[in-house]
Amino acid sequence: MPPWGRERALSQQQLRRGPSRSDPAPVTPGGSRPSRFVGWLGGLGCAAAGYGVFQFLFGVLPDSVTGTPAKYVIAGVSGLGTAAAAWLAAALVRARATASAPGPAPIPSTTAPGPLPQIFTGAYDTLADQVTVVDDPVRGQLTGWSHSLGEATPVRPTPVGTAYGLHIMLDLGVPDGRLSTGDLVDTLWRLRLPDGGWSARSQGTAARPEVTALVLGALARAGAPRDRLAAEVALCEAGFTPELDRTGRELTHVVTTVLRGLLRAAPRSAALPLLREALVGGAITDPQRDHRRCWSHRLVPVHGRPSSLHTAQAVVALDRAARVLGESANARAAREDGVRWLLACADEPHDTCLDLENLREEVRRPRADDPSRHEVLNVRHFTASWIVRALLTPGARELAREDGIEEAWRERLDGAVTAVWAGQTDGIWAWVRDDSSELRRPMWMTYQGLSALRAHAVWMYQPGS
Repeated sequence: MPPWGRERALSQQQLRRGPSRSDPAPVTPGGSRPSRFVGWLGGLGCAAAGYGVFQFLFGVLPDSVTGTPAKYVIAGVSGLGTAAAAWLAAALVRARATASAPGPAPIPSTTAPGPLPQIFTGAYDTLADQVTVVDDPVRGQLTGWSHSLGEATPVRPTPVGTAYGLHIMLDLGVPDGRLSTGDLVDTLWRLRLPDGGWSARSQGTAARPEVTALVLGALARAGAPRDRLAAEVALCEAGFTPELDRTGRELTHVVTTVLRGLLRAAPRSAALPLLREALVGGAITDPQRDHRRCWSHRLVPVHGRPSSLHTAQAVVALDRAARVLGESANARAAREDGVRWLLACADEPHDTCLDLENLREEVRRPRADDPSRHEVLNVRHFTASWIVRALLTPGARELAREDGIEEAWRERLDGAVTAVWAGQTDGIWAWVRDDSSELRRPMWMTYQGLSALRAHAVWMYQPGS
C-alpha cells in the first residue's frame, strides 16, 4: 500500500472526465402541420400560388359576371391577395421558429477553477523559495537544487536535483522572475565532470549514463545547441556498452532512462535501435496474466519477478521510440503486451492495489578509482506516476480503443491518478525513508507527480465542459 494511506485519496468520481454534453432535444420529423403546409406553399413560391388562384377563379367564375375584363380583375385581385397572404404566413412561421430556437450555450463560469492550478502554484512557490545559489570558486555561480528539498546539511545544487527542477520549470512555465531557466541551464553545464558527463553525488567522479542522459534530456528540452550536446552524447554512447557498463546494460531502469534521454538529445543516435532491441529482448512472460510479456528489474537472467513499475517504464520508452524511430512488429507486440499486462491487474481497489507499491532498487558498480570496491546508487521509484504515464501514451490509448477495453483502461488510470494525487501536499511529494518515519521531499518525485497530473489534465480537457 502506498505510504500516504487511503484517508487523503480523492474519490474516483472526482477524477473522471468532465460531464458529457446533454443531447439536443428531439426534433419531430417534418415539423407541425402548419409549418409543413407553409413549407409546401413556400416551395411553390408566392407568385406561383397567386397565379394558381388566378387561373382557378378565372375558370370557375360564371359568364354572368359582367364581361371578361371583370373576371380578369376579380381573379387577379384574388391571386395577388393569396400571394401576399402566403408570403406573410411564411414570414410569421419563420419568425416564430427563430424566436423559439435555443440560443448559444452559455460560457461556463471560470471563477471557480479546479484544484490543479493551486497545486502548480504551490510547487512553483516552494521551488522558488528553496532554490540555492552558490558561488563556487572553480565552477562559478551555481543555481539549482540538491537531491531533496529541505535538506538539513548545507546544500549545493546537484546535477540530478537541478535537472529535475529544470524539467518542472519547463512543464509549468516561469510566471515571474524569481527563477530563470537560463541560470539552471548554465548550472548544469558548470556541473559537468572534467572528463565529460554527469553523475549523482553518491557515484563519485566517473560519469554515469543514466545521470548523463537525464541531464542531456533536460538540456535538450531547454533548447541547448545540438552541436554542444553532441559531444556529451558521444561520450555517453561510448561508455554505455555491455563491455564497459555491464551492470547498467542489465537493468531495466538504466536502459529506459538512457533511451528516453537520447531520444530527446540525439534522436538520430545509432545507439537508440540497439537499446530498444535490448529492452524488447529483455521482456519476460507472466503466466499469472495470460502469459503476457512484461518486464522485471533486470533484462538478463535471472530476471526476477514481473514488475508493474519496470513494465510501465518500458512501455513509456518503447512508445517514445516508436514515435521517433518507427516500430518493428516485434517491438510493437512487446509494447502492446506490456500495456495489456498493466490492465490485467485484478487487485482492488485500484488506487491502493499492489501494482502501485513504490519500489527501491540498488545500482552497484565497481568504483572507477578502486574496482575492488563498489559504489551504490539507491534508486527509488514512484510507481503510480509511471503507470499514469504509461497508460496515457498514445499507443496505450489506441490499444484500449481497438481491444474494446476502454473501461478497464479508465479504471486503472483513475486509480493510479488518485494515488498520485494523494501523495502531495501543496504540490510537493514526500517519500517515507525506509529506516525511519522521516519524510524526504526528493525533486524527482515532485517532478514525476506533477508530470503525471499534467498529462492527465491535458487528456481530460474538453472545451466547454
